[in-house]
Amino acid sequence: MSVFPRGWKRRTGTAACALALALGTAGPTAAGPLPKGRASAADAPDIPARLTIGPGGRDLRLAGDLTEGVAARVAGVLAAQPQIARIHLTSDGGLVEEGAAIGALVAARGLSTYVPDACASACTLIFVRGRTRALATGGRLGFHAPYELGAHGRMRPVDSAPERAAYRAAGLPAAFVARALAVPPAGIWIPEAEELRAAGIVTEIVGPDRFPDSTLDADPSEAGARAAILRALPILRQAEAAGLDPIARWYRDGYAAGRPEAEAAAGLKRLAAAYLRRRFRAADDGVVRALGRRVLAMMRAAGPRDAAACGALAAGDLVALDARLRAERPGAFGLAPLLARTRGALPGRRDPSDPDAGAPIPSPLRSEDCAGRIAGATHALALPPRQSAAALRSLFLAEPQQTLANGTAP
Repeated sequence: MSVFPRGWKRRTGTAACALALALGTAGPTAAGPLPKGRASAADAPDIPARLTIGPGGRDLRLAGDLTEGVAARVAGVLAAQPQIARIHLTSDGGLVEEGAAIGALVAARGLSTYVPDACASACTLIFVRGRTRALATGGRLGFHAPYELGAHGRMRPVDSAPERAAYRAAGLPAAFVARALAVPPAGIWIPEAEELRAAGIVTEIVGPDRFPDSTLDADPSEAGARAAILRALPILRQAEAAGLDPIARWYRDGYAAGRPEAEAAAGLKRLAAAYLRRRFRAADDGVVRALGRRVLAMMRAAGPRDAAACGALAAGDLVALDARLRAERPGAFGLAPLLARTRGALPGRRDPSDPDAGAPIPSPLRSEDCAGRIAGATHALALPPRQSAAALRSLFLAEPQQTLANGTAP
């Protein structure tokens, strides 16, 4: 995401900032030359902040760059929506004037601020003015000195007195402000959560079940939902449109309704698990037996030292199996090669409101049940191919008994 708006005004935010946030850089300053291909931020287009109102009208979601005019747009929204109490911030930065102006609006209205993912540079001028300031677990705040763009798009450091005054007016400790503004414009400092709490910048660290999900703030379309799902669950890249689209609609509709991120993540795993079970149940016997061998090998590898993982695998949690396969061999494709072999027998389309499609992931089994399932899988794989596949389908691919009372969640 570019953080270099057009015009002459003071700015914070760099391409290096965006890269560091994407990589989760934390701790000491990440400074130095820009990565190859990012030497000029002017090469990348701006993404003006998107403003949306959350369910119930209490949350304003801001996602994107703080380009010229964003503060006026925020002022208009707040004037028209007096019930707004909190602003979600997802931004790499932008114009200092815009960030400071939005921060003043936040302070005047007594709004709370919340960062679900990343807020850097000029965005932090908004965050620190919140009445309460929440950071999601794993969320990041990034700081560095301001600059102006000179000839040929080169960064030129400028006096940081206005930013220093804004941070100090918000109550930030002088030592913290000094460290933040000592970071060169091409660098980024992302303090640890404990340091942010100790300095009073963040008032609380919140889990994913606390606030409405903000994952789709920048793109709440069905295409945006599909992209977010594939980032979280890469095994679904093998899904055909008839399998993936209903899951994307469920996710998008839940986002619009204010479903918390934790609930959304759990629901996506349930839907993915149901989809994988259907795909493998419809596969030929050879694929089912190959899957059985994978599950058995992973259960044996987990064994007594990781009873919880063994129990999940024994219960047929194919989402967990795919995740473990990818974790054990970085760069590998998990269950994807096996899933690709099921394309000749794709299951019929299911809607997420269907109780079977939305059935919960099987509960992990106890350690003694896990041992029994290992023995059962070993026995099943020793049977003749047709009987073997039938036994494995019963062991690992049967739908859980529990179904939903209604179709409002997976």
